[in-house]
Amino acid sequence: MHIHILGICGTFMAGLAQLAATVGHRVSGCDSNIYPPMSDQLTRADIVIYDGYEIKQLDLRPDLYVIGNVISRGNALLEAILERNLAYTSGPQWLSEHILYGRWVLAVAGTHGKTTTTSLLAWILEYAGLQPSFLVGGVPLNFLTSARLNNSDFFVLEADEYDTAFCDKRSKFLHYRPRTLVLNNLEYDHADIFPDLNAIELQFHHLIRTIPSNGRIICNAEDITLQRVLERGCWTPIDWFNDSYGWMMHTSSEPSSEPGSSPHPYPVEQRKHVVTYSGKEQGTACLDLSGNHNQSNAIAAIAAAFDVGVSVEVALEALMNFKGIKRRMELLGVVRGISVYDDFAHHPTEIAAALSGLRQQLNQSAGRILAVIEPRSNTMKLGLMAPKLADSLADAELIFCYTNQINWDVAAALSSLGDRVVCSDQISHLVSSIVNAAQPGDHLVVMSNGSFATIHTRLLEELEEPCSA
Repeated sequence: MHIHILGICGTFMAGLAQLAATVGHRVSGCDSNIYPPMSDQLTRADIVIYDGYEIKQLDLRPDLYVIGNVISRGNALLEAILERNLAYTSGPQWLSEHILYGRWVLAVAGTHGKTTTTSLLAWILEYAGLQPSFLVGGVPLNFLTSARLNNSDFFVLEADEYDTAFCDKRSKFLHYRPRTLVLNNLEYDHADIFPDLNAIELQFHHLIRTIPSNGRIICNAEDITLQRVLERGCWTPIDWFNDSYGWMMHTSSEPSSEPGSSPHPYPVEQRKHVVTYSGKEQGTACLDLSGNHNQSNAIAAIAAAFDVGVSVEVALEALMNFKGIKRRMELLGVVRGISVYDDFAHHPTEIAAALSGLRQQLNQSAGRILAVIEPRSNTMKLGLMAPKLADSLADAELIFCYTNQINWDVAAALSSLGDRVVCSDQISHLVSSIVNAAQPGDHLVVMSNGSFATIHTRLLEELEEPCSA
């Protein structure tokens, strides 16, 4: 069968394309925003990508069109498909019917930490010899691909609450029917499709209704909103994490003398992590976990892996060998002693967690943090998170913000940070300002959920020879 995917370069749809190719389908696709790492994966899989949504792609005569949720009514190719009554479906529905059916699905849901927790969980199962299939909204460095299909009974899946497609406004995760469900956290996001937090809570309640009674929910006990969702009705056993009566990960107060596996060029304080369940110690390990959010992600992954028979000891060994994820505080390079990172943070909570985690890892002599942000997500573009943005940047000594196509006053929103902030709608000016401000030992953290005009590459190149203001 020939499948043509509209919006193929999104993290989910690119993974789906690779799964479809693995089971023998001929796969092609189109997108208007083609950039790595997903475009690179598709090219390696010999999947042809067309730039844009021109109607002439109908000449390909695929057997089925799979429509991504970035495609709206009015899109020329979509309208032509509808007018000609051609066969189409959504990505989540195709995945459910052709890949997930009959498998033990371990799904990770929540506003933040989905990609990291899913990657950790997939790697733990891999390390334990279970060879799971997976689809992650990023590229785990232990696998170097965002999706894989094996004969394993287990499928590890990032479960997104965003809507399914133009014709199906339910959350994508309602198609997945997981048996093991991780609930990381829940707060307001996706303001372009959800009017308020209650609307998102309703979708999570609908997800809870799909979990079988012989399944298991792994839930963050610290999140009041998730507790409120579960109070609407739950028919499945719950294991709580971040809870003294459930799963906990404690960090020792003293730095560990054991060697860690951190890839960073600066000294970090290695600390021993202790896992407990019902107050009883289950295992210890020296882990490179930057920040409380990643510690929470790790214990959630350990609990979910335990549900399919992986011991805590093996899970901790796996985490000691976890290499990280592309675009999650990924170190891209070091030039003149200046480290440049790429991070996907695009919500104030994620920005604060990323910077706080890095700050916790750095020794006092390890230099400044320079935050380089692009508020390009749909929620950020609407300005609804503007009041929270300044506080989220508290751990950065300097802030550089790209304001292109932003219709609210970013400078005003960040005014409380004083002269620590540079705002510009010109990428060349922003790069010049960053390069002139950076000093040896600094850490430049580039945060965006898009390509950010390839600013990462430009910074690495221009840091070689600082430009003048």
